[in-house]
Amino acid sequence: MQVPVGEFRFDVEVSGPEDGEPVLLLHGFPQNRHSWDAIVPELNRAGLRTIAPDQRGYSPGARPAGADSYALPLLGADAVGVLDALGVESAHVVGHDWGAVVAWYLAAENPSRVRTLTAMSMPHLEAYWWALRNDPVQRQLSQYIAFFTDEASTAALLADDAAMLRSLFGPSVAQDQVERYLALHTQPGVLDATLNWYRSGSLLDSSERLGMVSAPTTLISSDWDRAASRKAVEKAGDHVSGPYRLVTLEGVSHWQPEEAPERITAEILERVGGRA
Repeated sequence: MQVPVGEFRFDVEVSGPEDGEPVLLLHGFPQNRHSWDAIVPELNRAGLRTIAPDQRGYSPGARPAGADSYALPLLGADAVGVLDALGVESAHVVGHDWGAVVAWYLAAENPSRVRTLTAMSMPHLEAYWWALRNDPVQRQLSQYIAFFTDEASTAALLADDAAMLRSLFGPSVAQDQVERYLALHTQPGVLDATLNWYRSGSLLDSSERLGMVSAPTTLISSDWDRAASRKAVEKAGDHVSGPYRLVTLEGVSHWQPEEAPERITAEILERVGGRA
């Protein structure tokens, strides 16, 4: 379905029982709402109502030009706008990668809208920024961001039948799922729009402080993930005042929703308290 938010229209998949507790699912880069395909049916069977939008740049009706249009407060406002349009006062919020960044932002800046938080891969931004200042491992891991912020990265990622973009996923994501993501990002203008999440500077701009999170929170990390260092992940709990749980998946890469959907589903249900 298409959900209007201001001047934009977001493609959103809503499923599950109408009276189920709402769960907002926020995808990462370079995925879309289909990253939750193996998880949504299980959450629905547990009695939860899922809301999975294609976020700004990913939805054809919400693809403004210019990096400034992708600043984190705007991305957070989109998520709130989707909830408002669907008449949802508050939701359990689940995010992976960039979706986790937006989820942390919502939990810190709009606490009344977030019942619980389940974040994957990315820690609270204050922990991430601390690691960028103090942890050489995190600085090394984050070097890819400079490439993504370069305007030339779009052509480089799409060259040779999107060989570099394809390589980001590695062997852990099923080929048909990779092809689905590539079918989106090889459309004219899409990759430039989704890379604007990086080009906005939000991920590296620590001048804007992010507050404490009071919602019950789970952070799911994995030992083969290269997005955040161990020190960054372990620092995240310092920025949560509510009940907090850190989970580390062994033998799992960055692509947790596609690679370990059963474990991710179990952790979401444990945090949400979904009905079996």
